[in-house]
Amino acid sequence: MPQPSAPRKTPGRPPRISREEIIGTARRIVTEEGVNRLTMRRLAAEVGSTPMALYHHVRDKEELLVLLLDDYASRTLRRPEPPEDPRERVVAAATAIHEALAACPWIVEVLTADDLMSTSALWFVEQIVDGLVECGLPLDRAVHGYRSVWYYTAGEIVVRTTAARRRTDDDRATYREQVFADLDPDELPRLAQVADRWAPLTAEETYGDGLRALVDGLLTVR
Repeated sequence: MPQPSAPRKTPGRPPRISREEIIGTARRIVTEEGVNRLTMRRLAAEVGSTPMALYHHVRDKEELLVLLLDDYASRTLRRPEPPEDPRERVVAAATAIHEALAACPWIVEVLTADDLMSTSALWFVEQIVDGLVECGLPLDRAVHGYRSVWYYTAGEIVVRTTAARRRTDDDRATYREQVFADLDPDELPRLAQVADRWAPLTAEETYGDGLRALVDGLLTVR
């Protein structure tokens, strides 16, 4: 009588997707279509898997966004040589953050919408806070100063990016342009005087000048 054969062992199936593939695909989605279009279901479909399979690599969308932040920071943030002057150290660190984020505005959208951050960027935060302390601010005030610098930096990028997107999507005159074209010079003499140049003037790159003015103002009140 033939003996029953032993159960066949099925070799472990190698994972069909890797964390690198997940991050790369997620990065493409948010870059091309925006953060709101990134969902675990959409990502799973793009990599040819299932949402449940993704959860073996990332816990949820929030963790995925943190991974994207760290991935971007590690690839783009370059630590400048810290200047000896603490005021210049603050300016250099904030400028480096601005340059990195301006090249990828969706990062700002993530950072300002949720309580998320990249640990790779904390060195820059340290430079700003430490520089303000070295300039004479108490530590608590230095943290407040960093917050002001961050709000200015993120806000400048968001406003500039949104305005550029609107101009790209619609070549019609904006509501602001229509209003400025019909200002009453008796009621608003200064604005009427510069009305025809308002758009190009407000589109000029003035982040560096504004940053220095902000830092100077933070250090005058101690």
